Parts: sequence; C-alpha cells; structure tokens
Amino acid sequence: MEPTIWVSFLTLTLMEIVLGIDNVIFVSIIANKLPEERRAFGRTIGLVGALVMRIGLLFAITWLIGLTAVAFSVYDHGVSWRDIILFAGGAFLLAKATLEIHNMVEGGEHGPSGVASGVAQVGMVSVIAQIMALDLVFSVDSILTAIGMVQHVEVMIAAVVVSICVMMAASGPIADFIHKHPTAKMLALSFLMLIGVALVADAMQFHIDRGYLYAAIGFSVLVEVLNQFVRRKRAES
Repeated sequence: MEPTIWVSFLTLTLMEIVLGIDNVIFVSIIANKLPEERRAFGRTIGLVGALVMRIGLLFAITWLIGLTAVAFSVYDHGVSWRDIILFAGGAFLLAKATLEIHNMVEGGEHGPSGVASGVAQVGMVSVIAQIMALDLVFSVDSILTAIGMVQHVEVMIAAVVVSICVMMAASGPIADFIHKHPTAKMLALSFLMLIGVALVADAMQFHIDRGYLYAAIGFSVLVEVLNQFVRRKRAES
C-alpha cells in the first residue's frame, strides 16, 4: 500500500474522531435517560446505527454530493438539502440542550425518589430515534468532508469504522463522568448548544471555523478538570 494512502487514512481517521466528539457527547447524554442497565446497550445501538449510516452514505456518494446542489431559492439565496438537514439538526440540538439545561436548573430532572424522571418517560426506541436523527446530521457533514479529503472509498470506510470503534470505547467513560458530575453535564450541554449554532450558521452559508469551537471547548474542559481537582482535594482535606 502506498505511503500516501496510509497518510490519508490516518488523517481522515483523526478528523472523524474529532468530528465525532459532538456525537459522543449527545449519545452519552441521551442514553443516560435510560435505566442504568440499558444505557450501554442504547449507546452501542446508536453508534452502530451511525456506522451503518455512514457506510451507506459512502456507497451513495453520487446522491450525497447531489445534496449540495441548490434545491430552491429564498430571496435569491440558494438552499440545498444539505442546508436543510444541517439547519434542522442544529435547531434540534439547540432545543434539546435548552430543555435539558432548563430541567437541570429548575429541578425537573429528578423526581421524589431522586431518580431521573426522564428514565421512566423515555424508552429505548425514543432514545435510539433521537441518536439516529442526529447521526444523520453529523454523518452528512462528516462524509462530505471525507469525500473532499480522500478519493478511495475503501480508505474512507476503514477510517469511519476505526473512528466509530474509538467512539464506542470512549462513550462509556464519558457517559459515566457526565452522569456523576452535574457541572460536566452542564458544560456538555453548552457544547451541544455551541455546535447547534454552528450547524445553523453553516446552513445559512455562514461558516464558523471548527478550530475556534474546539479551542473554546478544550479551554472549558481544562477549566472543568481543574475544578474537579480542587473539589477532590477539598473533599480529602
């Protein structure tokens, strides 16, 4: 195999993992609404669905590229199906994150027994449906980026499979951490709102460089890690 193909594979895999961070956070938060014994299964099914969807989209490259073609115009502004998908996904993320933050602040997340009330109300089908809906949004954006980077479908598929496997391995620890630390969950929901704004902006042809978003997220995570360290030291003293 040519060295350039290996470089393409490693670069694309890293990119898919970075782009998948948003997906992992969303999957972790949604799956935590299930009973504890079913959360791992919900996360796995959701991410397997994402894998199947992305591979399917890779085999439908011609159709996928067609999503970027102008479908109709609004006040001389061309709108494609990709724009519609990104706008709907961003709006959903904004609404979902806002509702979750409202429940946390107002106390609607917990009932008298201290158990999340969403657990009793949200079933496996609902959780998986929400995960798959966002998977579609993230997959379209991710695969379109992959098509622009690599010409070999086999390399794309291999990179997607590896990235999803990494996401599966990371989703459990991330979900547990978010569930145990309310401030981390609030931070994660803020990330989702940030990504939602970016998706809506992309749909309106106003691109926000993801580097700025991930730099802000990285800084916030560093601050949260320091906060957790300080809390732990105080608890031990």
